[in-house]
Amino acid sequence: MDQKKAGVLLSYGQTVLSTVISLCYTPVMLRLLGQSEYGPYTLVNGFISNLSLMSFGLGGAYVRFYARAEAKEGEKGIAHINGMFFTIFAVIGVLSLLVGGVLVANVHNIFSAKLTPGEIETARVLMALLVINIAVSFPCSVFASYITAKERFFFQRVISMIRTVINPIVMLPLLLMGLGSVSLVVVTLVLSALTDTFNAVYCFKKLNMKVTFGKFDFPLLREMAGFSFFVFLNMIIDQVNWTVDTTLLGIISGTAATAIYGVGSQIHRYYMTLSTSISGVFTPQINRIVARGEGDGALTDLFTRVGRIQFMLLMLGLTGFIFVGEPFIEAWGGGEYEGAFPIALMLMAPVTIPLIQNLGIEIQRAKNMHQFRSIVYIFMALGNVLISIPLGMKWGGLGCAMGTAISLLLGNGLVMNWYYHTHIGLDMAHFWRSIGRIVPALVPPVVLGMVAVNLHAFAGYGGVLLFAVPYTAVYAASVYLLAMDEGEKSLVKGIVRRIARR
Repeated sequence: MDQKKAGVLLSYGQTVLSTVISLCYTPVMLRLLGQSEYGPYTLVNGFISNLSLMSFGLGGAYVRFYARAEAKEGEKGIAHINGMFFTIFAVIGVLSLLVGGVLVANVHNIFSAKLTPGEIETARVLMALLVINIAVSFPCSVFASYITAKERFFFQRVISMIRTVINPIVMLPLLLMGLGSVSLVVVTLVLSALTDTFNAVYCFKKLNMKVTFGKFDFPLLREMAGFSFFVFLNMIIDQVNWTVDTTLLGIISGTAATAIYGVGSQIHRYYMTLSTSISGVFTPQINRIVARGEGDGALTDLFTRVGRIQFMLLMLGLTGFIFVGEPFIEAWGGGEYEGAFPIALMLMAPVTIPLIQNLGIEIQRAKNMHQFRSIVYIFMALGNVLISIPLGMKWGGLGCAMGTAISLLLGNGLVMNWYYHTHIGLDMAHFWRSIGRIVPALVPPVVLGMVAVNLHAFAGYGGVLLFAVPYTAVYAASVYLLAMDEGEKSLVKGIVRRIARR
C-alpha cells in the first residue's frame, strides 16, 4: 500500500513537474526549431512509433503470466517466464531494425509530396535514430515489466522524474548550438539507454531477478500468443487513433499543420496523464482480485473509487483549459500555434470517458475477456480514418481531431459501457450514479470562471496563473465539501498530514 501511495503521488508530482518544465522549455524549443524542424520531428515520431506494434501485445501479458507462474512454480517459474520474454523481445528488436531500415531507405517516397528536400533529409536521420531507440526498447521493456509486477512503483517514478528534469537541461544548450530536431532524438536515445541500464541494475541487484534460458516452452508461447493477439489489436487501434491525424496532415497539408496539431496533441497527452498516473499502480491488485475469485463487487468498488478520483482531477484540467487554454497556448507556443486550442479541446473532451474507466482495460485482461474491446476498436479505427480524411481535407487539424472525437464517443461512450455492464460484470449504473454526484460540485468553480473571463482578459503566463490559482482553490474546496465521501476526505487528510510532517 505504501508503494501504491508513493507511486500515485510521485506520478502526479512528475505530471506537475513536466507541466512546469514545459511552460519554460517548450516555447523556447518551438522557437529555436521553427515549424520547418518541429513539423518533420512530429511527423516522423508519430510514423515510427507504429513500430512499437511489433511487440504484438506481449508486453501487456507479462504481469498476468508472471502472477500465474509465481503462484504455480515460485521463483523458478518466474525465471523461466523472464527468459522467454527476453528471447521473444530480442527477436522482435531485430525484426524492427530490419523493417525500420526499409522505411529509412524509402523516406523520400513516403513524404516527398509535402516535405522539402531539406526536410526529407532531416526526416531520414530522425527516422534512423528512432528506429534504433525502439529496437533496443523491446528487450529492455522486460525490466520495467518486472519492476511493475513487483509493485516497486517508488523506484519507477523517481527515475521518470529524474529523466523529466534532465531532458531540458541537456536539450537547451544543444538547441542553442543550432543542432535542431536531430538533437531531440539523440538525447531521447541516450536517456532511454540510461533508464534501461538503471532498471536492469535495480532488477538484478535489488530485486534479485533471475532469468533462465532453458528449453523454449512452445505450448506456453501459444497461450501467450492467444492472450496477446487481442492486446495487439488494441495497440494497433491506439496507434491509428493517435497517429493517423499527424500522418494524414503531413500528406495533405504539410509540416505547418502537423506542427500545430502536434502542440494540441501534446496538451492532450498531458491531460491523459492526470488519469493514467493513478490507474497504472492497480494492475497487480486487479489480477490478484480476479485470481482469488473475490467477485465482481470488489472490482466494481475499485473501478468506481478510482474513476471518481480520476473524474475530479480531469474536470479541473478540462474546465480550466476551457477558460484560459487559448491564452496559455499563445504564451506557450506563440501566436502561430493559436489553432492548437480547438484541436486540444476536441481531443480532451471525448477522451474523458475512457480515461475515468481505464481500470476496465486491466479488468478485461485479468478475466481474459478483452477480445470484444479489440473488435470494437477495429471499427473505431476504421471509422476514424474514414471520417478524418474528408474532415481533414476541409478543416485541417481540427477536422482530423473531430474524426478522432466521434470515434471515441461512439466506441467508448456507448458500446464499451454496455459491454462492461452486461458481460464484464461491472455495475455501470452504480458507476455513473457515483460520477453524477460529483457534477453539482463543479457548478461554483465554473460560474466563477465564467464571471472571471467576462470581467478580465487573461493574457500571458501571468494572466493564466492569475486565473488558475484562485480557480483551483475554489474547485478543490467545492469538490471536497460537496462531492467527496468520507473515504475520499480521509485520503486527502492523510496526504496533507504526511506532507505537513515531512
